[in-house]
Amino acid sequence: MATLIGERHSQATWRDYLELTKPKVVVLMLITSLVGMFLATRAGVPWTVLVFGNLGIALCAGGAAAVNHVVDRRIDAVMARTHKRPLAEGRVSPAAALTFALILAVSGQAVLLVFTNPLTAWLTLASLLGYAVVYTGFLKRATPQNIVIGGLAGAAPPLLGWVAITGHVSAEPLLLVLIIFAWTPPHFWALAIHRKEEYAKADIPMLPVTHGEHYTKIHILLYTFVLLAVSLMPYVIHMSGLLYLACALGLGARFLQWAVVLYRGTRPHAAINTFKYSIYYLFLLFIALLVDHYLMLNL
Repeated sequence: MATLIGERHSQATWRDYLELTKPKVVVLMLITSLVGMFLATRAGVPWTVLVFGNLGIALCAGGAAAVNHVVDRRIDAVMARTHKRPLAEGRVSPAAALTFALILAVSGQAVLLVFTNPLTAWLTLASLLGYAVVYTGFLKRATPQNIVIGGLAGAAPPLLGWVAITGHVSAEPLLLVLIIFAWTPPHFWALAIHRKEEYAKADIPMLPVTHGEHYTKIHILLYTFVLLAVSLMPYVIHMSGLLYLACALGLGARFLQWAVVLYRGTRPHAAINTFKYSIYYLFLLFIALLVDHYLMLNL
């Protein structure tokens, strides 16, 4: 058996290690980080910070994702969505994945210290530990509110981008964090409803498993209302203008529509469709913030 496992581990390719970093998730994080950088200044973003700041954030995020793969490898093996992941199938060993994660995290911290500032590096490290240790190692298995509490780590990138430019924390990037924080529960609980049986099989106390689908749908709807209200705050505090306000209202209304459809159960596959829309929602909302920012500068 040991020989067979060794042979399976030797089959690991660069694609397996890339998959450990959860590249699609990292790309969405970097979009919000980029928006944080550009919103932080009326001048241009220095290319060194633009390139190496986001590289450092990406490396640390990839390291945290690799730790997630290690901790969740047994859960991943019994879930249809994740059973082909490198550790679940034995193509990469836990030791190799942890070594890879450490290299990414240390490299990311070094890049941030050299090309941005110590506060950005410390906040990124806190975000890494929050996701890899607090959420993945403890909260995910401890409470059905895991994604609410742990979502704060995933909401950090726009703050990191802002601080990489300014060197300090202010109200505006914290508002961007709050938007992602409010977005995370309806986004993830929609997926949890779609994958309810798999989470139950893996003994993960996701809200649909512990409290049922109806209870979860109510909370998705409530959090979507909260998200709509929070998403309007950049306009209220004069951080953005009418273009962003119109986009936030339109995108938020569509998100609410999906939440209502999911609550009523009037369409098949409503849960996964709500989840998919939530990804487009966040991407388009932050792009609207960025476009509005530069439109206001040119008025």
